Amino acid sequence: MSKERLIQSITLTANCVTILGLVLVIMQLQQNRALMRAQVRHQLATTIVELLNTSANNSQLASVLRRGALGEQLTTDEQFQFRLRSNALLRYWEDVHYQYRLGLYDEMEYSRQKAAWKETFATSVGLVKYWCEVRTLYSPRFVSEIDGLLPPDSCEPHPAVHP
Repeated sequence: MSKERLIQSITLTANCVTILGLVLVIMQLQQNRALMRAQVRHQLATTIVELLNTSANNSQLASVLRRGALGEQLTTDEQFQFRLRSNALLRYWEDVHYQYRLGLYDEMEYSRQKAAWKETFATSVGLVKYWCEVRTLYSPRFVSEIDGLLPPDSCEPHPAVHP
């Protein structure tokens, strides 16, 4: 075998090994992405279960959330509690939205999340009111997403009606 043929064989072998290495790296990245998606989904599920369990296991909080959602009068402490819980829920939703934008939440699951958010706003006068008060504290993309779920002009100030 000539020296030139030997160099070509070594070069070809090195290129094949490099390509094989790249294929293995790509496969590892795909596995890591799948694992990351699973971890994100698990963490998001754990978070919402904790929020729901806290309400389910605390009748006083459940009462505050129900009455606040209906727009009923709350004491100052109850209003504070309602706002804290609403903020926690909205921050959770913002995280879901962010994870979706990163590609770590799939389209079907995210569309179901949005449908649930829309239903929650449709049945919670108090949450809509709170959202309208604090929406500037959230990321602009998330605000746009949530505002799109609300009836038009939900956050517009309503003029006072004088008899």
